[in-house]
Amino acid sequence: MNFEELGIEGVHLVEPQVFGDPRGAFLELFVGHRLSAATGRPMDVAQVNCSVSRRGTIRGIHLTAAPPGEAKYVTCVSGSIVDVVVDVRLGSPTYGASLAIPLDDEQRHAVYIPEGLGHGFAAVSDTAVVTYLCDNVYTPGKAISINPLDPQLALPWPAMDDIVLSDKDRTAPTLAETEALGVLPRYSDLRVKTPIRPLG
Repeated sequence: MNFEELGIEGVHLVEPQVFGDPRGAFLELFVGHRLSAATGRPMDVAQVNCSVSRRGTIRGIHLTAAPPGEAKYVTCVSGSIVDVVVDVRLGSPTYGASLAIPLDDEQRHAVYIPEGLGHGFAAVSDTAVVTYLCDNVYTPGKAISINPLDPQLALPWPAMDDIVLSDKDRTAPTLAETEALGVLPRYSDLRVKTPIRPLG
């Protein structure tokens, strides 16, 4: 299992080793102590979510206000998506920056997203099944949504003929409007440092 930190602090691409044989394939999708050792952050899974989306669907941009915050470990178990992460931590050196990460059922990659970052994805296959491992349970009243089509963010969504959004995402505020509401997390409050344990 290989871990690569991407262009926003804390976000890691996870590349599992896939073992194939005539029956199919096997892989270790998530190994908690390896992730913690690579990222310097604990990931105690409290909830696992699964979404099924048709082509053209965009879900997001979503995050959980801190506290409690919510880290996610996201993979596409069937089909393919473009996963998008955006830095919405006030005071972060990469505030407003975003990443587009392809995830599919062939390479079987995953992405680790620490608390305080916005997350969404676009389904680019006919059907895409996405699982999220979360380190906190859903907390009513703490969910933050940011408009995925905010022109100032100009997120790197793939080209799609038809975009399918929920009413909640379509009418969500822009990043600037969300910042004005005073609900975004502060970078200085989220810099978690934990002892690095050896891989093994």
